[in-house]
Amino acid sequence: MPLIKVIIPAYNEADSIGHVVKDIPDLVDEVIVVSNNSTDNTEKVAAQAGATVLKENRKGYGYACLKGMDYVAQLPEKPEIIIFLDGDYSDYPEELEKIVEPILKRDVDLVIGARVKRWREKGAMTFPQIFGNWLATGLMKLFFNARFTDLGPFRAIKYDKLLALNMEDKTYGWTVEMQLKALKKNYYYEEVPVHYRNRIGISKVSGTVKGAFMAGVKILTWIFKYSFK
Repeated sequence: MPLIKVIIPAYNEADSIGHVVKDIPDLVDEVIVVSNNSTDNTEKVAAQAGATVLKENRKGYGYACLKGMDYVAQLPEKPEIIIFLDGDYSDYPEELEKIVEPILKRDVDLVIGARVKRWREKGAMTFPQIFGNWLATGLMKLFFNARFTDLGPFRAIKYDKLLALNMEDKTYGWTVEMQLKALKKNYYYEEVPVHYRNRIGISKVSGTVKGAFMAGVKILTWIFKYSFK
């Protein structure tokens, strides 16, 4: 079994992070929770659940993911697969096994957990999220002939392929940056349908007008940047 590590960005997710960590299957070697300037008990709860806890005081989803990657880079034994998922318990961590299956069985480079409508709990995705996914994936299809249908945060990628992407986005554009760069590098990718439920607590992005707007701007900026490169 390959070495698999999970990176979970978390900002004030004390009510949910314990559930997320505990539901992750045993095939994972280490769960890394990156507290993104949390002011509640996120760090304590994550540690009690068995996670390695890191602190990233600069707010931003990308900052947290990069912090997790920096930690992994310092380890003596590198993983073969990195999993990213959110700390709000909207994803089903137990579905991690089917997220990594295409990598293990078909040598796929990147797998996106697609939050398909038939498996989404009512209200789990807001209108800005649904519209943003439709627009972003539609533009990727138009410009790159991509097959993506979602920018889902639950994803698996080979570690060496992740490093080759030279990820740089610090905030809302992390997911779309990864997918765009994977397209540019002709990575083999697949989507796997996953279940998606209402998160615990209020979203810091889609739950606010400012967050939804800024995320939309960032996503479109990345798409047009790569479309005309």
